[in-house]
Amino acid sequence: EVQLVESGGGLVQPGGSLRLSCVASGFTFSNYALSWVRQAPGKGREWVSSISASGTTTSYLNSVKGRFTISRDNAKNTLYLQMNSLKTEDTAVYYCSWTNYRGQGTQVTVSS
Repeated sequence: EVQLVESGGGLVQPGGSLRLSCVASGFTFSNYALSWVRQAPGKGREWVSSISASGTTTSYLNSVKGRFTISRDNAKNTLYLQMNSLKTEDTAVYYCSWTNYRGQGTQVTVSS
């Protein structure tokens, strides 16, 4: 059974930082690219970032480029998203994504 369990969300002021984690199980983690997606209140799901199986290739939504960093630890079956210089428009539920699977999500709220 595939499981993706996100954590690390919370309430942060604009300009602050958070590090999201996603622990995966049920598939060979090191063989696959993974992504982070988010869904803001009242909006559709939005792709944020992806990373290749080896971790050497990454890609980002333009609005987060230079502020967010995706990474992975294949020995720990864990995906990360370091989010710096957070803005109010980053407020959303963030999901770890593999093929058609997503976790339960972790809430990120950026507010003063």
